[in-house]
Amino acid sequence: SSRLRIDCPLYTTLNSETTTHPAARGREGKGEKETPRRAEAMATATATTACLLAVWSLVAAGLFGTGLARSSVAPAAVGKEQREFDYFALALQWPGTICSSTRHCCAVNGCCRSEALHTFTIHGLWPDYDDGTWPSCCRHTSFDMDKLTPLKPALDKYWPSLYCSSSSTCFSGRGPFWAHEWEKHGTCSAPVVHEELQYFTAAIDLYLKYNVTEMLATGDILVSNGKEYALSDVIDTIKHAFGGSPQIICKKGSVEELRLCFTKDLKPRDCLTTSAMYKNLSKSKHCPKKISLPTYDPIVLTNSTLEIVPEASDNGLYFYTS
Repeated sequence: SSRLRIDCPLYTTLNSETTTHPAARGREGKGEKETPRRAEAMATATATTACLLAVWSLVAAGLFGTGLARSSVAPAAVGKEQREFDYFALALQWPGTICSSTRHCCAVNGCCRSEALHTFTIHGLWPDYDDGTWPSCCRHTSFDMDKLTPLKPALDKYWPSLYCSSSSTCFSGRGPFWAHEWEKHGTCSAPVVHEELQYFTAAIDLYLKYNVTEMLATGDILVSNGKEYALSDVIDTIKHAFGGSPQIICKKGSVEELRLCFTKDLKPRDCLTTSAMYKNLSKSKHCPKKISLPTYDPIVLTNSTLEIVPEASDNGLYFYTS
């Protein structure tokens, strides 16, 4: 889900007394005094303009997004001390739903592999609060891929990006998918997790220990293109095998993301399934009573149909041939 609080007024009215730009006032007559009404109106206009500029700066930085990636906190809170989290959510993506929308390929997109992905992949390990909110960007540290060298094969297999665009980060501008997850969520995982390698190791260990695809199979809930399953059956199957209720996010009736929740000592617990979890989730992400786990056909690429896809980074513009 995506939520970001910016205290802008819902509606703003600029009456005829506020249409004159402040820089032009000298041409109206230096001796003219502002009326209280005009001064108040100009203050409102100035505040609104500043607010809109703040929103657009976040848009430009890629931090005011939609979809499943959680929006970053307002810049004033980045790197500042935030209260300790209450529990972990292991967020998993279903490639069949996400990859069915893939139209362009690049080297980093897991959807573009020759073999279709038929298991859940990791989105992130997120420290959350019991009130439905979460901390983010807690420590000013930059992602270091070299620290993850021992985990690189596992990350590629179980934690691939399912998109071509580079991700926004708290401190490094833009970078790989893993950088986003570490800087935004991993830095808020203390006192359980303190270091980058420890964070990714913990997430992969939980993913392998609690294999959701295998859990669903125990309830005869299988990967298919057409069959639908009762949402209640999916939840009950996970709860029985895992020991806690999951969160499920859908897109047009298909599972897009499934989250398992853990206590701070990494034991299964119920996820939030009340209004605290859904209050900022768009209606399009709610699941109907019947849901599916679709498959997808990978984009078949040959030497005669290479497509060059640009990807931005802090160091310039990279081009991947798909």
